[in-house]
Amino acid sequence: MNPSAKKTEWLLWGGLAVMVAVILAAFIGPPVKAKPLPVYGAMPAFRLTDQDSRPTTPETLRGQVWIADVIFTRCAGQCLIMSGHMKDLQASLPPGSPVKLVSFTTDPDFDTPAILKKYAARFGADDGRWIFLTGDKAALRQATVMGMKLTVMDKPPGERDNESDFFIHSAKFVLIDQSGNIRGYYDGETPEAVTQVLAAAESLARR
Repeated sequence: MNPSAKKTEWLLWGGLAVMVAVILAAFIGPPVKAKPLPVYGAMPAFRLTDQDSRPTTPETLRGQVWIADVIFTRCAGQCLIMSGHMKDLQASLPPGSPVKLVSFTTDPDFDTPAILKKYAARFGADDGRWIFLTGDKAALRQATVMGMKLTVMDKPPGERDNESDFFIHSAKFVLIDQSGNIRGYYDGETPEAVTQVLAAAESLARR
């Protein structure tokens, strides 16, 4: 083999070795840290009642990661989809997970603890894992509108599309950390939200 050909061969083998080294480094190198979730604000004080008539405040949930939404039991559309996805979230959480699910009603005049208890049973809500909150309308709006920055509005009778069309409200899932800080928003009407918010919640829970 002439010197020129031999030099070319060494260059080829050297380039191949470098490529292999780069690929191995990508697999065995230190993992890239995920970007921290943003903080969108903090939950305000509120005092509400769950489906078992127990008082619930932000302090009740402090130290736990929770995923929240707003629904009402007479809703015949998006609430059923959202609650179905919350049920999927509940099923995906491992036993002993510190992540909680919290659904706030927009319709406290109708959604008493007893009504919410029946709705919870309809979706197989685990006691202590998924709670449904009702109470004073001003306190509910304080938590959902002022706190979570969600749209919640009464719909005037003349603008209702059907007999259960009482409210306009957000379909977002809201992720809240152990200190009561809002860390993310997810489209509660899409199946993809289940995977997305679950991954984010479990990441927060590992802190």
